[in-house]
Amino acid sequence: MPKVSVIIPTHNRAELLKRAIQSVLNQTYQDFELIVVDDGSTDNTEEVVRSLNDEKLRYLRHDKNRGAGAARNTGIRAAEGRYVAFQDSDDEWLPAKLEKQIRIIESAPSEVGVVYTGFWRIEDHKKVYIPSPRITPKEGNIHDILLKGNFIGTPVALVKRECFDRAGIFDEKLPKLEDWELWIRISKYYQFRYIDEPLVISYLTQGGVNEQGGLTQLQALKSILEKYFEDIKKSRKTLAIHYLRIGHLLCTNAEMNQGRNYLIKAFVTYPLNMEFLFAVLMSLFGQRSYNKVSEIYLTILNRQSREW
Repeated sequence: MPKVSVIIPTHNRAELLKRAIQSVLNQTYQDFELIVVDDGSTDNTEEVVRSLNDEKLRYLRHDKNRGAGAARNTGIRAAEGRYVAFQDSDDEWLPAKLEKQIRIIESAPSEVGVVYTGFWRIEDHKKVYIPSPRITPKEGNIHDILLKGNFIGTPVALVKRECFDRAGIFDEKLPKLEDWELWIRISKYYQFRYIDEPLVISYLTQGGVNEQGGLTQLQALKSILEKYFEDIKKSRKTLAIHYLRIGHLLCTNAEMNQGRNYLIKAFVTYPLNMEFLFAVLMSLFGQRSYNKVSEIYLTILNRQSREW
């Protein structure tokens, strides 16, 4: 039995998949199996996996595309390891990632269920370190901070198998943000440990797992707010941040009236922050004007999400 099961969901990413797989196979810690779940690809994904010819590799395939959450769940059900780690088909692990995580999780108290690391996110040649140093706490009981937003990328987490038995697996109904929702759920029962070191490189690529989608992102945000509303509303600032995100996405997707209503709710919920009022005022000038300042506003929104 391998100690770790590494799961890679993939869909039509054959040209990038080999790099992701190789970064796992090159780990300094070698007691693992690597499960590639082909989520209904129509390219030469299977050929790429078979060509590597490594005894650690297992290839599973969905007959049709079911989404990243479903592909990861297929991998979890097939996993034989005591611990489960995830890799994305367009990302890259650094060689010592698993070794450092195993060292911590095996020496940690039983209430620790997840060990995660920092990572570099690269988009359009811009490099950002996540999580931001302003986000605290990053370990221990982090349920309340996770309610505000996600700072744990799926490829940076090493999870005890028992976490899925207790908290459940990925919610396949969510079109996006299924990793964030899972961390919220697991954090109800387990503590997290953090390695403040970039051990993963995450590339934001078109069609990739990490790509930010407008309407699907909006649907997922609304679902998470509804599911965890009783917990979220305990903090007025946390609730306002959720309203702010939803309002901004609605405005940028030409739903100005609905979006403005959410932005107003954000300001009314947490009037101490005048930047929420700025968002409301910008929405009054219509779609074209809002779009012109959307990049500036997105910077404000991202800062609000980081300054917790």
